[in-house]
Amino acid sequence: MDVRIGIVQTAKELEVELAEDTDREALLRQIEEALSDDAVLWLTDRRGRRVGVPVARVAYVEVGAPAPDRRVGFGAP
Repeated sequence: MDVRIGIVQTAKELEVELAEDTDREALLRQIEEALSDDAVLWLTDRRGRRVGVPVARVAYVEVGAPAPDRRVGFGAP
């Protein structure tokens, strides 16, 4: 599952590839909790690296679709 985070006053996005078996609902709760507490959002990518983002600098968070929902090819929307 891909998570894309926009950072305030930065042109680039931070993209983190999480393990395919990541619980989407638990991830969304973790993001909402971090954003409401004005803390640091910690995510662990599929290689085991931890990424911390101070939520005071977060402009937006985009959580990608789970792997089975992805379409590839000319028929993809």
